[in-house]
Amino acid sequence: QEQLVESGGGLVQAGGSLRLSCVASVRTFNAYAMGWFRQAPGKEREFVAAITSSGHNTYYSDSVKGRFTISRDNAKNTVYLQMNSLKPEDTAVYYCAANPVVTTTSYAYWGQGTQVTVSS
Repeated sequence: QEQLVESGGGLVQAGGSLRLSCVASVRTFNAYAMGWFRQAPGKEREFVAAITSSGHNTYYSDSVKGRFTISRDNAKNTVYLQMNSLKPEDTAVYYCAANPVVTTTSYAYWGQGTQVTVSS
């Protein structure tokens, strides 16, 4: 049973930083592309960042480009999202996801989410 567990969320002031982690219990972690998505109250879930299975290629939404960095450690079955220069509009539940191919939309497996709150 594939399982993704996020951690690292919390409350931070605007301009601050957080690092999210997602540990994936999947049969072959290095065969999966990984993504991060977020959903703010009253809004649809949106793509944030993605990384290919090898880690060689990364993709970002325009709203986080230059502030967030996605990375992975295949030896630890873990994907990270380093979030810098946080803004109140980054407040959302953040989800990690796994898929055989990298995409900005549909993923096969999802975590339960971790809350990020940015105060002004």
